[in-house]
Amino acid sequence: MDLKHIRNFSIIAHIDHGKSTLADRMLEITHTVPERLMRDQVLDSMELERERGITIKMQPVRMEYTFNKEKYILNLIDTPGHVDFSYEVSRALKAVEGSILLVDSTQGVQAQTLTTLAMAKGEDSKMIKKIIPVITKIDSPLARISEVEDEVVKLLNCKKEEILQVSGRTGEGVENLLQEIIKRVPAPKTSQNESEPNILRALVFDFKYSNHRGVIVFVRILDGHVKKGDDLIFAVSNEKFTALEVGIFSPEENAHESLSSGEIGYIVTGIKKPGIASVGDTITKAEFPLEALSGYMQPMPVVWASVFPEDADDFALLKLALGKLKLSDSSFSFEEESSGSLGRGFRCGFLGMLHLEIITERLKREFNLNLVITTPSIVYEVFYNDDKRPARNATQSVAGGEKVYSPYFFPDDGNIKTVFEPWVNAKIISPSNYLGNIMQILFDHEGEVGDTENFGDNRSSLSVRMPLRELMRNFFDELKSATSGYGSISYEIAENREANVTRLDVLVADEPVPAFSKVVSKKRAEIEAEQSVLKLESLLPRQMFTLKIQGKAFGRIISSRTLSGMKKDVTAHMYGGDITRKMKLREKQKKGKKKMKERGKVNIPQDVFLKMMRSGEK
Repeated sequence: MDLKHIRNFSIIAHIDHGKSTLADRMLEITHTVPERLMRDQVLDSMELERERGITIKMQPVRMEYTFNKEKYILNLIDTPGHVDFSYEVSRALKAVEGSILLVDSTQGVQAQTLTTLAMAKGEDSKMIKKIIPVITKIDSPLARISEVEDEVVKLLNCKKEEILQVSGRTGEGVENLLQEIIKRVPAPKTSQNESEPNILRALVFDFKYSNHRGVIVFVRILDGHVKKGDDLIFAVSNEKFTALEVGIFSPEENAHESLSSGEIGYIVTGIKKPGIASVGDTITKAEFPLEALSGYMQPMPVVWASVFPEDADDFALLKLALGKLKLSDSSFSFEEESSGSLGRGFRCGFLGMLHLEIITERLKREFNLNLVITTPSIVYEVFYNDDKRPARNATQSVAGGEKVYSPYFFPDDGNIKTVFEPWVNAKIISPSNYLGNIMQILFDHEGEVGDTENFGDNRSSLSVRMPLRELMRNFFDELKSATSGYGSISYEIAENREANVTRLDVLVADEPVPAFSKVVSKKRAEIEAEQSVLKLESLLPRQMFTLKIQGKAFGRIISSRTLSGMKKDVTAHMYGGDITRKMKLREKQKKGKKKMKERGKVNIPQDVFLKMMRSGEK
């Protein structure tokens, strides 16, 4: 099809602003999905996405729409809205010429709206040429259309007439939006001579893995064309392959004869080796390779957790499962490690706490694995006192010190000279009357408040700097609670600063459990120890013997609880007779309990590890 009849665009917004619902209405109007197959969140194919009502995995789809008696191809990429998945959004923005900035009329501009907008405006590729402001949920009785329009005008420096209004639930205004996309979003352009048959430059913006067909790459064709049977090469990994199939998304994979400039589709590579395909790579013809396009923003893990199989025999299966997840989620990273008490496992890097929950839940559901997951942590740079540097397998050397990824390997206070931790620059948007509550939780989480400005309808925007460690400590939930659900936050990693922290260990029956160790602020060590011990006491099943649950920091026990053992009346079957018979049995039981306490092993169920990882869950 002629390039002037193609439009490539994405939908960007804060989480729960109705991206997937709007996409549903577009699919209905363009008859991309038959009415009998329509359902809510059509593009959210994962069971987890449908359960949580959020988009986790980016999903492209091709729609056909007739306007002014001309047929257009509209390539939409539905993007995630949670701050953890901003990397996914950055990939989508590389592959399109325009974006719909969706704003909820009941909530207004949120923190993540600002983040995604800045990302769209700041792309180096200069491919983002048009941003279309759209206000959604206009049918809601809580809609504040006029006030939110004022916020969008201030945000984009645009005119009110440029802002479109839609309802994803009723479909009102969606057809007009499709027509405006055709009018406002520029058609794709090519920089090469299209008559040259060997020309191809395709940008890889995502990929997935199929057991039967290998790696399937999602591409935007920038120059040239590709068809089944073409000999291709990855520009970065220098791996050659033959295209087994090419096609488009409708939204299922639909094989086509070829893909040409301006189109978005997929290529089946047949490659079943890990590490070959990578986001941001360029695919060209093997016999006529072109220069690679500039790569994407590299995903930087901000949260680390170690994952071990509950059964040591499942190690190989866990390794295979992580490899497959890596093929479908390039922002996830892992490497092998071992622990004396937990055995062999993997240290995994995640983009945030939600990303961690999603990956561990997928391991459990898709691969039927029982796992032990350590308390999530961040990377600390530790500088030791002279001759106090221990040999660790969970650290990485840096100039003059070491990077420590696992709390269990965080050194004792006496060995430490200084510790550095990452901080974040955060932006919080909330109604102004909740500022007092926000200031209180910021004080509790070591936050530094910067600029504060009024933002639209009696709302304020706060610039905040705080340790990443404190952001992970249930800050999101506390912010929602303090602002009755109206507050929102987005953040980016900033510089490293000196930290005043220590390692907190949790001991069960006098044995430290590595999965429960964490690094905490020294001034909160006693509070954290008490909370961890109380929570574990409520979660841990009673054993056959009495055991102690203790919190240890600063080289001493700072919190302790006793979990009484299960009791059994060993004389219940006896009736009458000499009392000394019962006394002998009770003495024998007492000795057995003592021996069990000395040698007994406490079995901690998998759900206890998961619940200890999640803040506030009992």
